[in-house]
Amino acid sequence: MGVQGLQEYIEKHCPSAVVPVELQKLARGSIVGGGQQRPPQSPLRLLVDAENCLHRLYGGFYTDWVSGGQWNHMLGYLAALSKACFHGNIELLVCFNGALEKGRLHEWVKRQVNERQTAQQIISHVQNKGTPPPKVWFLPPVCMAHCIRLALLRFRVGVVQSVEDHHLEVIAMCREGGFHGLVAYDSDYALCNIPCYFSAHALKLSRNGKSLTTSQYLMHEVARQLDLNPNRFVVFASLLGNHILSDEDLAAFHWSLLGTEHPLASLKVRAHQLVLPPCDVVIKAVVDYVRNIPDVTDLEAIAKDIFKHSQACTDDKVLRFKKAVGYYSVASSPPHLPPQLGGSASCCLTALTPVADVFYFVYIQRSRQVWSLLTWLKSDQATEVKALCPVCPQADLCVTQAGIPGSQAQDLSDFRAQIPSLLSMPTRNHMDVTIPALPAVAPEVLRVAQHRHQKGLMYPYIYHTLTKGEIKLSVTIEDETNKDLPSAVQLFRPIRQCVYGVLFSLAEARKKAERLAMRKNCLPEYTHVIVKEWAAYKGKSPHTPELVEALSFREWTCPNLKKLWLGKAVEDKNRRMRAFLACMRSDTPAMLNPACVPTPLLVLCCVLRFMLHWPGVRILRRNELDAFLAQALSPKLYEPDQLQELKIDNLDPRGIQLAALFMSGVDMALFANDACGQPIPWEHCCPWMYFDGKLLQSKLIRATRDKGQLIDLCDGQAELAAKVEKMRQSILEGLNFSRPPPFPPSPTSLDAFLPLAGSFYPPPPMISSSLLQGLDGISSQGGKLEIAGTVVGQWAWNSTPPRRGGFPVQVVSVGGPNRGKEMAPWLKKKKKVFLVSCHSLIQRQIELHAGLLN
Repeated sequence: MGVQGLQEYIEKHCPSAVVPVELQKLARGSIVGGGQQRPPQSPLRLLVDAENCLHRLYGGFYTDWVSGGQWNHMLGYLAALSKACFHGNIELLVCFNGALEKGRLHEWVKRQVNERQTAQQIISHVQNKGTPPPKVWFLPPVCMAHCIRLALLRFRVGVVQSVEDHHLEVIAMCREGGFHGLVAYDSDYALCNIPCYFSAHALKLSRNGKSLTTSQYLMHEVARQLDLNPNRFVVFASLLGNHILSDEDLAAFHWSLLGTEHPLASLKVRAHQLVLPPCDVVIKAVVDYVRNIPDVTDLEAIAKDIFKHSQACTDDKVLRFKKAVGYYSVASSPPHLPPQLGGSASCCLTALTPVADVFYFVYIQRSRQVWSLLTWLKSDQATEVKALCPVCPQADLCVTQAGIPGSQAQDLSDFRAQIPSLLSMPTRNHMDVTIPALPAVAPEVLRVAQHRHQKGLMYPYIYHTLTKGEIKLSVTIEDETNKDLPSAVQLFRPIRQCVYGVLFSLAEARKKAERLAMRKNCLPEYTHVIVKEWAAYKGKSPHTPELVEALSFREWTCPNLKKLWLGKAVEDKNRRMRAFLACMRSDTPAMLNPACVPTPLLVLCCVLRFMLHWPGVRILRRNELDAFLAQALSPKLYEPDQLQELKIDNLDPRGIQLAALFMSGVDMALFANDACGQPIPWEHCCPWMYFDGKLLQSKLIRATRDKGQLIDLCDGQAELAAKVEKMRQSILEGLNFSRPPPFPPSPTSLDAFLPLAGSFYPPPPMISSSLLQGLDGISSQGGKLEIAGTVVGQWAWNSTPPRRGGFPVQVVSVGGPNRGKEMAPWLKKKKKVFLVSCHSLIQRQIELHAGLLN
């Protein structure tokens, strides 16, 4: 846990440093904390870090979160919270984490691995016991952060989003924005000299809505009980383990502090795996070590001592240790003053050479909302502050791969004399790749995107895609052994591919390429836009990204992003709506008819329709579709108190997974809506208008287990049943549910699949036809891929023939009777690479549809 374990350590071992406070009472006084004075009648201004406070803003650890989310209950709680703050003279500003934070990617990977395991525990618990899981397994419902953001906007509570480094921006905002305190739960804040630091986890609103209480951390009391001067907190935080220098990097150092005679020394290496000492043991040992450092400004001497047991990457660890000290020096310093490491001690910047100067410059510039740094740096300094991969100073390498603990052999010949080399290996547990350069985006579009992003008015995925070309997708509750339901990442990837195409104006670029090709009487050269998606789902670990290609609409040419966002004509508004519906595969007349689909239920119907597009096993049965529609029209949806009393007997695992899939679709629909210029007002996008997880589970049980008819799902109200019928017909309009021919009995080898691959199913999302089309020698007008004389794939891209004559469908053969005759020139040179790609394509299709074989 590293430095993040300090928060729990304080609560457990320093109880006198954690004091309860009532915020309304604090607001009535003039002194807040740390001697801060407030003018009479002025509000108590508090900054809230939403990332640490999501479960409290949702309403607490309610057991109903597992059903997909109870959004009207959350809405009621936030209404009471905002009312209590208004009457208590408390002003809140809630800061959401809108930063991609590649420097903390390894921490995110760890969380995804843990949450993936938690999701499987939840599914197993529900399958075995049929009851909601315990609150210790709390996994945020999909889209929870965005729902909270929309609800706070509704109640006029201040909302912002960070851009680059969430922690530094929160600290800078707290100090320079005139706030009297910070509500959060993160050890980085505890060690960064925050004047008044409150616990987000202890934030509670009384039942009558009149008392808002929490706990305050007295860091001077923590320093007294640890017997550690606060001017040494910077080095203390750097040596505990953090996002720059992880606790795995420091494992050898931490074990050396315990010594060979420590009772836990025998756990150093267990079954060739890296074992870390318990967090509270590490904190006590590091406190003793830092307390006895003769000169905390001599970083070279400190680094030489702490890494004396390391057998590899010592120089890299020394550099990252200095970066960590520089980072916490900046975070701990008051605004507009150089970071000091103690009262009369010499400035820490002199020990950090260029690195700390760089971090200080970042801090000052970020406080002025200036995010460009590398242009200011000298070339020799730039390599020291590359944030894409802290492991390697040369972050411009195309592929940076870190070693994983336990992946190399160990030398245990002298166990007592030295710590095994396993503890000294590189520890970054992810591999990054460099994607092609992103297309240029109009400056005015980027300005609008950054403004909306910072104000919390737009999905953070959009800014990440436009500026970084990558996004992170969190784990959802899904049964990895269930072959009937796809993962949410795979199911809704086509939506994201279309959104990427909209954001990078791909349709217009393709049209220009085709016009140019017509003039030159040659094949068009298309620009392929690749976006990295970091995700964890069944069959996929979070350690590596997936490269996903942006796609344009086939039905029509979407306008460029500038016109889509900034156009003010009526036609521009219509194009925004059409772009959104095209992303959702719902561009049908009935979807825009309010008599069939009410506007507040448009997102619901689009998501359900998209779920029915899945080419494999049908995801939603008719009675399940009716259950979704019936709960959206039920009057109980707006009665959260009644829903709290609703009892569900024997919770259904399939219902839980369907709810998680649906909310993942809502997440992508809101992403698409923002990307297309918000054709649907945000008030009509909010899930509390059309969904409650607990109500859905009750409807699903009645529809499936009790075999209830539609009139029963609508509680006997014929008028509601008629509305459900209309909505169902609108959702199903134009859909063809004829299933592809079933697979024959499972073959025993990959060769047996060669005649089958590509015959029944379209290419998988990860290897799209347009990507194949971009290779030299393959026609953009369509073609076939043959292996051993058998057609295993075919594609057709442009349905409109060229003006100056058409191009014949091209056949690319690999092996078989035509071997060497029709093979394209590029294939002769790159045959091995192409065969590997073919093998990957076939294997991917087999994995996608393996559920049909059993």
